[in-house]
Amino acid sequence: MPPTTRRPLTATGAVLATAVLAVTAVSTDASAASTITVAADGSGNYTTIQAAVAAASTGTVITIKAGTYQGQVNIPSSKSGITLQGATGTSGDIVITGNKPQSTAGTQGSATVLNLAKDTTIKGLTIQNTYAAHDSQALALYAGGDRQVYRNVQLKGYQDTFLSWGGTGSAQVRQYVYKSYIEGAVDFIYGNGALVIDSTTIRSLDRGSSNNGYITAAATNASNKFGILITRSTLLSSAAAQTVALGRCWHAGGAADAIGQVLVRDSNLGAHIRQAGAWQDMSGFSWKTCRFSEYNNTGSGATNGTGDRPQMSASTASGYTSQKYLAGADGWNPVQP
Repeated sequence: MPPTTRRPLTATGAVLATAVLAVTAVSTDASAASTITVAADGSGNYTTIQAAVAAASTGTVITIKAGTYQGQVNIPSSKSGITLQGATGTSGDIVITGNKPQSTAGTQGSATVLNLAKDTTIKGLTIQNTYAAHDSQALALYAGGDRQVYRNVQLKGYQDTFLSWGGTGSAQVRQYVYKSYIEGAVDFIYGNGALVIDSTTIRSLDRGSSNNGYITAAATNASNKFGILITRSTLLSSAAAQTVALGRCWHAGGAADAIGQVLVRDSNLGAHIRQAGAWQDMSGFSWKTCRFSEYNNTGSGATNGTGDRPQMSASTASGYTSQKYLAGADGWNPVQP
């Protein structure tokens, strides 16, 4: 079984020191351009995504041609306002892949894409971490910047696929995921950000067990009203019926004020979702210490009336929309109709 506790969210110095990899540019005139093309075969400005990120400035669009790109892509906080997009519009054509676990690389170091920049957009590509052992976190995406948009992306991993993290305390980042695909088995959508997952397919992997894992692990600070929202989405799996939990309560680092908030609404839930025990305890903390609820879901995994699946009222749900999760103090609204 996977561990029920987590190591602290710290990066290794070696990862940060080597984040910008030494690469060979095909040409050197792209640094001042507003558009940059990456192609592994040498037909673009650069052969690696990391080199293109290093050359980018605010407003730069990095178009990535079809292919598989190995190794971590690090988008530091200084690279705000850039776009990474697949060239074909088919997310499976462009694959950014890694195989590092947290146990050896640290949480940030394990992430195939480490995105710490605000106002970034990533679309039309796949991000995956192929490390699938049960002994460690292994992130596909670490989303650590505010006002990030992910559209038509595939996020694939096993344990802790996708982290939304704004740091300790009440600081919070916002991310919007739209018409995408997220895959994993254990706590694979997690963190303390204000994260909206909209019109997306969420697949739980089959571990061949009576416990086939947990979809979310929220650590929302008690001072923040909004945490993780899954809306207009489809939750599916080939796992046995009633073996997957919607989530569990992650008090990150044992913090008493990590009172996770998750709402699953207006979504279709497959038969793999537990009826009893849809929300689970974690590391000695009861799920009832967190803010978990559902609203207006359908499908064979929607509640049949068990007492441990809190349902939000319609009047309350009107205040828990995608727009409200993401608005913040600046009124940010990337939500698609």
